Amino acid sequence: MTPGPQRTSRRRAVVLGGTGLLGRATAARLASAGWAVDVTGRDRHHLPADLGRAGVRFVAADRYDPVALAAVIGDGADLVVDTLSYTAGHARSLLPLRDDIGRVVMLSSKAVYVDAEGRHVNSAHRPEFTGPIAEDHPTLAPGSMPFASAAGYGPNKVAAELTLLESGANATVIRASKVHGVGAAPAREWAFVRRVLDRRRVLVLAGRGRGTDHTTAAVNTAALIECVAEAPEGARVLNSADPDAPSGLDIARVVAAQLGHDWHEVLLDDDAPEGLGAHPWDSRPAIVLDTTASRDLGYVPVGTYAQTVTDELDWLAGLPRESFAGSPHFGDFAADYAAEDAYLRRFPGLLPHR
Repeated sequence: MTPGPQRTSRRRAVVLGGTGLLGRATAARLASAGWAVDVTGRDRHHLPADLGRAGVRFVAADRYDPVALAAVIGDGADLVVDTLSYTAGHARSLLPLRDDIGRVVMLSSKAVYVDAEGRHVNSAHRPEFTGPIAEDHPTLAPGSMPFASAAGYGPNKVAAELTLLESGANATVIRASKVHGVGAAPAREWAFVRRVLDRRRVLVLAGRGRGTDHTTAAVNTAALIECVAEAPEGARVLNSADPDAPSGLDIARVVAAQLGHDWHEVLLDDDAPEGLGAHPWDSRPAIVLDTTASRDLGYVPVGTYAQTVTDELDWLAGLPRESFAGSPHFGDFAADYAAEDAYLRRFPGLLPHR
């Protein structure tokens, strides 16, 4: 493992898990703002070349190894961005180092929020939120069950959040939703990009395409992190989401327009067969995050969903098709074309007249 660098007059940021989607975006944003940026990871080949050219330094280190973590912090960091804190234990491992850290930003998730019935986004039954979700909305109780599970992810994130926020550290928790960008894993936009590449002339959407699960551009979260780095000290929780909240239909239209494709939209009513026309943003009622607190802090979004997703769409469209076979990075977004075609044969009036 490479030891931490000597302190310089430039402010130093350490991004733990800096080769992932949010880590890359954050490193790029901070480097462009003049920070000295170190990112940790296990494979330097996962660091994009453009970050290296921007002066971002890769440090081979296991974030969950206390000795390695202390060595990465070295003689101090003005900002630590932790993209890999999933449990109270993960968060607690930073506390012995807090005297050497100016600020900590922990990346969390909207998966911590619960509706009036205690349902959350990983529940067996979908939550029903009645409006935009602010940071003081009820959350799951903290837990310590296996975090890599639908039942355990949210409770463990809450436990990690509370560990930092109640420690007295200068800590900010950022809760994001449906993150997108180049290198996304999973790349949810593949659900529609694939249809374009397959030259499908019909787009079938459940619930008339109105399902909405708020999107978050990685570059928008990075802009929020830079804002937090300049904000007054104090523990806080902030939502991170795009300034708009596009529906599934909105997203499909952005994809088609960006890739120069035209399809006929078949917008199914709620009585259509279950699963037909499903897509990754099909939440009804909508799930929308309230980002007022972030804006009040001085945060300015990089752009809307349509403005920030273009690079990801071009990246997806340009990848070799064999890259998708069995890859967890692209999720289970394969549409059932046979079921769609069978349904449309039953209801030919849904198609345009020729």
